[in-house]
Amino acid sequence: MKPSMSVRSYMLRTPLVFLAGLTVVTSLQAALFEDDEARKAILDLRQRVETLRNEADQRQKTAAAEGAGYGKGLLDLQQQIELLRAEIATLRGTNEQLARDLANLQTRQKDQAQTMTERLARLEPIKVSVDGQDFMVDPVEKRDYESALTVFRKGDFLAAQNLFVGFLARYPASGYAVPALFWLGNAQYATRDYKEAVINFKALIARNPEHMRAPEAVLSVANCQLELKDAKGARKTLTDLIKAYPQSEAAVAAKERLATLK
Repeated sequence: MKPSMSVRSYMLRTPLVFLAGLTVVTSLQAALFEDDEARKAILDLRQRVETLRNEADQRQKTAAAEGAGYGKGLLDLQQQIELLRAEIATLRGTNEQLARDLANLQTRQKDQAQTMTERLARLEPIKVSVDGQDFMVDPVEKRDYESALTVFRKGDFLAAQNLFVGFLARYPASGYAVPALFWLGNAQYATRDYKEAVINFKALIARNPEHMRAPEAVLSVANCQLELKDAKGARKTLTDLIKAYPQSEAAVAAKERLATLK
């Protein structure tokens, strides 16, 4: 019995269906295979992306850390620079102060040296010439003598006496001693202290009988004796004067005075 048309048709279609099914299965298998590959590729890609992202994050963190460290380093450096600037300013101020102190010290030393030089100059003996005689005296000694003589010349004889007495006490061996005795005797004569005047005039003569003031001193002794009413002593003094200093002006005056006493 021949199969029916439907069975035949079914049988004829079966290989086609099978083939189609096989094709579908194959396609599905290929699709599944391709999907696994894609999924794997996607997973790989995601893994790579994640890895890259992690690396990027790590680099960013590293860069941030390095940046922070760099920034901190810059801040530390800036602080060090500021400290150095402050220290330099302090040192500059100290240097300027030291410079001022040094300048002040040099000025003081210069002033002290000048003062010392002046003091030494005041203490260093100097040469003077008085009544035809040259000798060395201290500057202070010269000042004291000239001060006393200035007072005498002003007519203040009592003050001059005190100054000359003080001078002779301070400088007994001075080259000014003989002229000081002469002016002291004259100051005492002016104040009518004749006895003291005689003592000082005779001290002058005894000290240096060759002094140019000696003849005048002898004449002054005679004048004091006359003021003291000692005419006999005055005549002897005048006679001695003429004998001792015959060429002096005092001897001429002594002769005239003797003529009035006879």
